[in-house]
Amino acid sequence: MSKSIKLIAALSAVVFVAACDNDVERALGGAAAGAVIGEATGNDVGTSAAAGALAGVFCDDAGVCN
Repeated sequence: MSKSIKLIAALSAVVFVAACDNDVERALGGAAAGAVIGEATGNDVGTSAAAGALAGVFCDDAGVCN
């Protein structure tokens, strides 16, 4: 279990670095990060991924990802 969490965390870090151009890429990065955080904290992975995707889509509108 610990090995899979580390692998997912590493992949999400790569996605985050690459996902800064448009809303779709930010949504994918946010979903990956949300899934990792949901898994690590014992919460629902799907809900966490959905919340991360929404945060990724709207982060540029909020002025965070400019």
